[in-house]
Amino acid sequence: MQYRDITKQVFVILLIPVSIVSWWYAISLYQANEASITKSLASTVRRIALPYHIAELSQQKATNQLPVPVYNVRLVDISDTWGAARIKGRTHEGVDIFSERWTPVFSATAGYLRRLNIGTRGGKNVMVIGPGGVNYYYAHLDRVARGIEAGVKVTTDTVLGFVGNSGNASGTPPHLHFGIYSEPGNWDAVVNPYPLLIRR
Repeated sequence: MQYRDITKQVFVILLIPVSIVSWWYAISLYQANEASITKSLASTVRRIALPYHIAELSQQKATNQLPVPVYNVRLVDISDTWGAARIKGRTHEGVDIFSERWTPVFSATAGYLRRLNIGTRGGKNVMVIGPGGVNYYYAHLDRVARGIEAGVKVTTDTVLGFVGNSGNASGTPPHLHFGIYSEPGNWDAVVNPYPLLIRR
């Protein structure tokens, strides 16, 4: 009995410094990685909240005027390439806006970053969901801007990325492929962006 009591006392005595060291280590680890942990938590919260933002945006009226999404490009410099022939019998479902490589690409509408992707056709691309649940597609980027990820709130002053020719645009002059999908969840509901563009 006496042996058991001594063992308990030793255990309790050892438990106190072990607990203190464990807490000290946990706090030190958090402080050393605070920025990374905070960023990861914020990213998770944004992704969880995204469906609610999408539902909210779907109740709003769709935008019918869009500032040119490429910095310092005038309307007169853009050609309506909608419906132009593409390989394998496809037609062009968007507008190509040509500019120098690394020219900033802005969001053409307020909304939320729906997805960020690297694909064989669109290369580095992002999709923003805006008012009315309309999806805006920005493709062939050279790179995506820092801080751009799913769930991030954007405005027409938000830089999404930079002009390039990634994906199947490799070998062509740098440009942004800008596309619009007008119905939530319906990727066949494509709209010509050209008539909606206005001066930034």
